[in-house]
Amino acid sequence: MAPAMQLTLIALFITGATAYTNHTVGGTSGWLFNPSTNKSSANYASWAANQTFDLGDYLIFNTNTNQTVVLTYNETTFRSCSIDNSSDSDTSVYSHGNEQFGQPLTVEVPLTIEGTNYFFSDASDGIQCENGMAFGINVSHGIGLPPNLNQPPPPPYVEPPSNADGSLTPTVTNVPSGAGLSAGANVRREVCYALTLCGIFALFFV
Repeated sequence: MAPAMQLTLIALFITGATAYTNHTVGGTSGWLFNPSTNKSSANYASWAANQTFDLGDYLIFNTNTNQTVVLTYNETTFRSCSIDNSSDSDTSVYSHGNEQFGQPLTVEVPLTIEGTNYFFSDASDGIQCENGMAFGINVSHGIGLPPNLNQPPPPPYVEPPSNADGSLTPTVTNVPSGAGLSAGANVRREVCYALTLCGIFALFFV
């Protein structure tokens, strides 16, 4: 085999091995619900059963604003067809902010957690979910997450220190007149940064 042909085959193999997949949910039927018949446009459980999902893949929901796209890792939330008792740590609702009914919408959802992922529409008080707008998938590790999705989680929230009286406002210390200007300037600057009212505080310290 010619060297050029060998290099081409190697390149194709590497590309195929590292590629991620976009899965269009429901195929050409999309992610839609007919309220007149109370039926979904596809059997999403059957569709999902014929797919292989890996970390870094995307689910593409071709839908409209009459449906919602909810991702949860909590089976109880999934079975209830509701996000009322869900947690921000295990459930996400994808929306583009359009509140007008019937507007075309494409929602892209990256698969970032290995294991069971559940999807459903909680529109119409869960009626859509109860009538077919729901499915679960198993996400395999594959080659792992791409760099753009492999970000560390944000640090946990830490309550800022409070004053003796329990307030969170910065304490302003009186600076003796002989202490020099630099210390007073530092105090003013910290207060201004904390309250973002530098212009107002400058009037008090003129």
